Order: sequence, then C-alpha cells, then structure tokens
Amino acid sequence: MLGTIVNAIAIVLGGALGLLFGKTISQKMNSILIQGLGLATLLIGAKMALVTNNPLVIIGSLIIGGVIGEGIDIEKRLEVFGSRLEEKFAGDGGGRFTKAFINTSLIYCIGAMGITGAIESGIRGTHSILMAKSLIDGSTAIVFATSMGGGVLASAIPVFLYQGAITLAASLLKDVLSQAIITEMSATGGLLIVGIGMNILGIREIKVGNLLPGIFVAIPLTFLLI
Repeated sequence: MLGTIVNAIAIVLGGALGLLFGKTISQKMNSILIQGLGLATLLIGAKMALVTNNPLVIIGSLIIGGVIGEGIDIEKRLEVFGSRLEEKFAGDGGGRFTKAFINTSLIYCIGAMGITGAIESGIRGTHSILMAKSLIDGSTAIVFATSMGGGVLASAIPVFLYQGAITLAASLLKDVLSQAIITEMSATGGLLIVGIGMNILGIREIKVGNLLPGIFVAIPLTFLLI
C-alpha cells in the first residue's frame, strides 16, 4: 500500500500548491491550461486504447460495464460525494468543486499506471510504477488545481481507495492476472480517458464513471476472447 499512500499525498501536495499560486493566474490563462490538459488527456487515452489485442474486448467491456455502472449509478454517487465535500469545505462553489473532483478522480484512477502499478504492488510488493505515477499526478495536480479549484485535492480519496483495493485484490489473485489481462484492462481504461478528455473540453458530456466497471469486465472477456 506504500505506493498508493505516496500517490494520494502527492495529489494533495500538488493541489495545495496549485491553489496557493492559482490566484496569480488570469482567467484567460486558466482557460488555455484547461484546453491544453483536455487535448493531452485525449492523446494519452487514445494511445492507451490502441494497445488492445482485440477491440471486441473493449467493446464488450464497455457495454457490460456500462449496464452495471448505470444500474449502480456510480456517476451520481460521485456527484453526491463531491457535493458533500463541497458543502463542507468549499461552501457554495456552484458545482465547480464537484466537477473538478469527479474529472480528476477519474483521470487519476483509471490510467494504465494506476492499474498496473497497483497490481505490481499487490503481486510483487514493489512500488516503482506508483512512485513514478505520484510524480506525474503531483505535477498535474498543480495545474489542475490552478485552473479547476479545490476539488482536485479531494480526488486523493478515491485514488487511495481504488488503487488500494486493486492492490489487495491483486495480492489474492496473483495467478490469474496475466499480462494479456492487464493490457486489455489498460486499453479499456484508455478509451474511458478519451471520454474524460471530451468532458474537459466540453465536446460532449459522457458518464465516464458509469462506464468504469468495464475495466474489470475486461478480465473475464480476455479469458474468453484472447
């Protein structure tokens, strides 16, 4: 769990630095920063998605995962959690806190490094991938907090819970998670990151949270299709 703990702390510290210096940056600069981050998010997600060995795994994972996620309504639960944090820590932020919380939580959670790093921690007990992810997340948290606000800091909570759960699960499923499975999980997550990029840029609002179970549906589908 060490890697996940460091990752969560890095997000909080990076976000705090962004809030500290964010007031010195103009609204115009904030806008261009968000656009740049949105485009970069699209590129990262597309690159991840293209590593799949069978697109049918991704398609099936998102369809089945979407049904599961919509039934649970993960997106709504994230919104409610974010709104409660906003009321407690940010006052009436007009939903800005909640939006920042949801977008950054999903970005930090469903990337390839988060999945593979947490699995590495669980299977091998090493944390090199998550340590590298911590540096990246801490740096981007500075920019996100500067342009999106305090909701970025709160994203450390789901990152800790999500990556921690994967680490614990991986330690129990050492003999099941092959490289092929990890590849398809990462590819499915990459397509979800494309959706986040579209949300950040305001192209179209996609309920990425409700598609999140697709990453885990990729495990049995990889067994069946690859």
